This record gives sequence, structure tokens and C-alpha cells, in this order.
Amino acid sequence: GNMVEWCLPQDIDLEGVEFKSMASGSHKIQSDFIYFRKGLCFGLACFANMPVESELERGARMKSVGILSPSYTLLYRYMHFLENQVRHQLEMPGHYSHLEAFYDDKKGVLPDSKGTCSSQQPVHWLPSIHRYMYPEMKITHPAGCMSQFIKFFGEQILVLWKFALLRKRILIFSPPPVGVVCYRVYCCCCLANVSLPGLGGTVPESKPFFYVNVADIEMLETEVSYVACTTEKIFEQKRDLYDVYVDNQNVKTHHEHLQPLLKINNADKEKYRRLNDQRQMLMYSQEVGEDCSSCEEDLFILFFMEQNNRIFQTLMEVSASQDKTLTADHARGMGLDPQGDRSFLMDLLEVYGIDVMLVIDNPCCT
Repeated sequence: GNMVEWCLPQDIDLEGVEFKSMASGSHKIQSDFIYFRKGLCFGLACFANMPVESELERGARMKSVGILSPSYTLLYRYMHFLENQVRHQLEMPGHYSHLEAFYDDKKGVLPDSKGTCSSQQPVHWLPSIHRYMYPEMKITHPAGCMSQFIKFFGEQILVLWKFALLRKRILIFSPPPVGVVCYRVYCCCCLANVSLPGLGGTVPESKPFFYVNVADIEMLETEVSYVACTTEKIFEQKRDLYDVYVDNQNVKTHHEHLQPLLKINNADKEKYRRLNDQRQMLMYSQEVGEDCSSCEEDLFILFFMEQNNRIFQTLMEVSASQDKTLTADHARGMGLDPQGDRSFLMDLLEVYGIDVMLVIDNPCCT
């Protein structure tokens, strides 16, 4: 099995981290990177696999070098260092001086007496308004992280958007390499950003858990909302752990009342068309040199944040009105399909505790 070979500080609780930092099935690939969650901390590890002529190591030496931080938004900065160090550890096992120097230089928030990461602020996903403007928001800078996500899922991102906004437990399965799938977790969380003040104090936080494995089952049993990925097919059978299971481009749910949300309606198609139009305009403006400051990630995050803000702004205005009645016109104004999104709207009102009466019952009148 996997084992922790070396760490600093030495008294930190790293139980299970040896399985989080090396995805199940990684022996089949040469290299990978992996985001994960450990308690209140987030980790990034780089994995590499090198053939060796050693019977003891069964012909292959595999290692991961990783770091833990109270936030995942800056971890990408150290990706290159970790990639170099894991290669160094494969070629010269047991030489830790570079890692010691790195730790001494970077250590900020130290573990508390319980050995878990502590920080002044709890780790929240939902950004406050304008947080998306900061470069620190970015998890990494792979070429076209968001555009790959859009191309991979196509119109299905509107299905994922609804589940993310409803704070469902979303589990994404994929065989290794898992690095690109960790980006899908991040993109999925970006779909649910809302920047309206005073919204959802009682709403469960949508947590990016990134990579999970069987060692995380006990922890996942207690979670009411998360987005995670795994390389372990066994999870598909454990239906009590998730609401939505994503296998490749196939999004499915075993909950009967959520089945209608899997269907792409006309309003979804219109949103997807608008998103693609905006992406085309961005690419064109970059080509002609008018705009180099905007990037696709900002466009993507803003597109869904504005969509979400419009929905909640309308719902809050209706709930504050005298008759509290939400009509088909309201639904259209929010960019939703009065019929196709009816069950989505009802779930949304329940999850966010918004007191509104839905009157979109008669299809002939819409």
C-alpha cells in the first residue's frame, strides 16, 4: 500500500493523505497532478512513475510530492516546483533539502494542537462580489481550462449548473489521469457563484472536495453538499453518498424527483447559445488586439454569476411583494423555461427557503 515517506511539520495529522495524493489506478500512467481536501486544508500533489530494475519495487518506483494549504486558490503557483521535486525524489530518493527549504520559506498558517490546519477564516467557496476579479481566484492556468470544460460537456453544463445551484452532492468519475478531472470539479463549483448580499445564510456551502477515494466514504456520508471526483468505480454502487453521478459526459441521478432536471429545454439551449456567442466575441476581440485583459475564465464565471443573480434578484423581489406570486413571465425574465424548469424552480425555492407561490400550472396559458 501507499505510505507517507517524509513530511514537515512532523507532528501534523496526515492520516489518509497517502491515498489522496496518489489516485487509485495511477500505476497505469506516467505522471499526474491531483487536488484534494484534508480536513479544513486543501492539497496539491504531483505524481510520477519511473521504471526501475528492482525486484523489491516490482519494476516501478512511484512517488507523489504534495503541499497542504488552508486555501486551494494559490496552490497552482507551486505546480512546477512539485513536478520538479517528484522527479528529483524518483531519481535521488531520500534527499529532502529542497523540500525543507521550501517549507521554511512558505510556512504561514501552522497546524494547531490537534494537527489540523487552522486559519482565521473558514474556507468558503462562494466569493463575495468582485472576488472573481482577483487573479488569486484562479485555481491554475492550464490552456483553456474553462473552454475544455464547455467543449467536453456541451449543453450538459446547463444540467450541471442546475444541480450545482441546488447544492446537490455531485460526484464525477473518470479513470486516471485525474488532474483534468479536478479542473472539472472547480468549473462545476464556478457554476453556482452568487454575489447578491443577504442571500442564503442557511444554504449549505458548496464544497469542492476534488479527489476522493474509499478512505473518504465515512466523511462523505456526513456531507449535504459537495462536488468531487474519483477514479474508483465502486462509488457508483454507493448511491447514498451522492445525488448526481457524472461518468464521462453522462450526467445521471437515481433520485426520481431530480430526473426532470436531466432534460435540456429550450431556455437551456438559448443560454448555451449566448455563452458560445460571448466566447466567440471574446476570441475575436483578442485576435484583433482590442482586448487582451479579459480571459475565458472570467467570462465563464461572470456569465453564470449574472444568470444566478438575475434569478435570485427576481425571486427576492417577488417574495417581498404583496401577493408573492411567481408567474410564467417571471420565469422567462429569469431566463428559465416556465414548464421545463418548473421542478427546478420548486427545488430552488425549497433549498433557499424563499417564500413564493408558483403559478405555472397550466401549459396552455404559457
